[in-house]
Formats: sequence, structure tokens, C-alpha cells
Amino acid sequence: MFRVGVGYDSHRTIDGRPLILGGERIPSSVGLKGHSDGDALCHAITDAVLGAASAGDIGRHFPDTDPQYAGADSLELLRRAVAIVREKGYGVENVDAVIVTEVPKIAPHVERIRATLAGALGVGVDAVSVKGKTNEGMGEAGRGEGMFVHAVALLKSV
Repeated sequence: MFRVGVGYDSHRTIDGRPLILGGERIPSSVGLKGHSDGDALCHAITDAVLGAASAGDIGRHFPDTDPQYAGADSLELLRRAVAIVREKGYGVENVDAVIVTEVPKIAPHVERIRATLAGALGVGVDAVSVKGKTNEGMGEAGRGEGMFVHAVALLKSV
């Protein structure tokens, strides 16, 4: 049996914070504001994985109102979400994600991000797709005020 989940996350950009995407530090003049490390890519994938198993969302399992998650490593939260869905009898088959941002360019970092995410998801690198897209200068992402991430996860019964 297969299950599909969709995830989405957005964060404002801020000065003085490292940019973390998919568990990797990306050279950038801005980072992402968030209660945890602000890794919008991991957050969207976490929601997609949990959603596919009807296991709630990132806020239910790791609420931003809980001080223990202040500055949390979002890659670790993704690993924990994968463990939650495994307990429900599912394993990740593949993940596809799109990062919407004008800067920085995502393509130079994609292979490193894919490898890191694959390790956290317990799949091969060929089962993880990450793409960067601009917003053609439109809206918040176009003005550099934030980043948006869309993700889809496919789970299979184990």
C-alpha cells in the first residue's frame, strides 16, 4: 500500500543567522527566522512524511511553543518523524521538494543536500529530489523577504 503526503513551509529571511536547508549550511547573506534552526526544507519534508501516514504535522509533534525545540536541529526532527511513520508501518519511498527563493542559488548545493536528506530518510540519494526555483521577482520570495518550500513524500507499507 502506498500513501502520499504534501508538505509546505515558509520562513522570513533575516540577517545574522546561518542559512540551513536540508540539514546543510548554505553560504548566504541571510538565514531563516524560526523557533528551531529555521530549516524550511526539512520542515516541509517532515510535514509531507507525517501527513502521508496521517500522523499529524510538525507542530503537533515538535511545537514551537515548547522551549526544548528552541534552536532544534530540524534534520533530527525529520529523523524522528521517519521513526514515527515506521512505527505506523510505513517507510519512505521517495521525496520531491521545491525551494522557492531568488537568492542564494540552490543548484550548487543540491547534491550535498540530497545526500544529507537521504541519510535522514533512510533511502538512497536517487529517491530524493530537491529543486530551486525563483519567483521571478514577484511577492515576498521575489523581494528576498522569505523562502517557501513545497514537498511531496511517497510512503510504502513495510
